[in-house]
Amino acid sequence: MSQKVITLDLTDCKYIMDFHQRIKKAFDFPDFYGENWSAFWDLLWSECDADKVVILGEHTMPKEFDWDLGKMHEILQRTVEDRKKHGFHFEFEIIS
Repeated sequence: MSQKVITLDLTDCKYIMDFHQRIKKAFDFPDFYGENWSAFWDLLWSECDADKVVILGEHTMPKEFDWDLGKMHEILQRTVEDRKKHGFHFEFEIIS
């Protein structure tokens, strides 16, 4: 069985709305995605069947996004741990 990988490209992302739009597009989230971290967490469980998320372009984002990037990493790590508890595989990798 092949692994389903989502690539989230954040290269040159400069606005928080763009950040969440890129998430929505990469994860193929529905229109009701609330474009906030609580909604991201919820939809990772209900709408994401990926085994792996690859993140590109973090280093190109302004420092103002440090908190948001940290929050995204925290949610992804929590997803890794929670899915493992339930017998599912999930991982994420930050390429750049």
